[in-house]
Amino acid sequence: VVLAALPRPIPDDAPRVKMTFSTSGAVRVKDNTLYMSPGAQIRDTSNRIVLPSHIKGEYTVRMLIDRNGQVHRVWILTPEEAAAPLPKPKR
Repeated sequence: VVLAALPRPIPDDAPRVKMTFSTSGAVRVKDNTLYMSPGAQIRDTSNRIVLPSHIKGEYTVRMLIDRNGQVHRVWILTPEEAAAPLPKPKR
């Protein structure tokens, strides 16, 4: 049985950014240092949850920030997802 790949459920309001991961639990977005929230989830290009300590370098991602200004959800994008137009904002 062959299943077609379904688009990942990434919230429409998650902006696309370049994010640099380091070993400290902090990430860089543009010129800002942001910290991961205590329950942060990072999903790789196969939609698996990965630990922040296992990711190094710069990636194109979509992300959500929690109410405390910490990175709460991150989706590392495939080249196809990174090149796709962003969803139109809902009114």
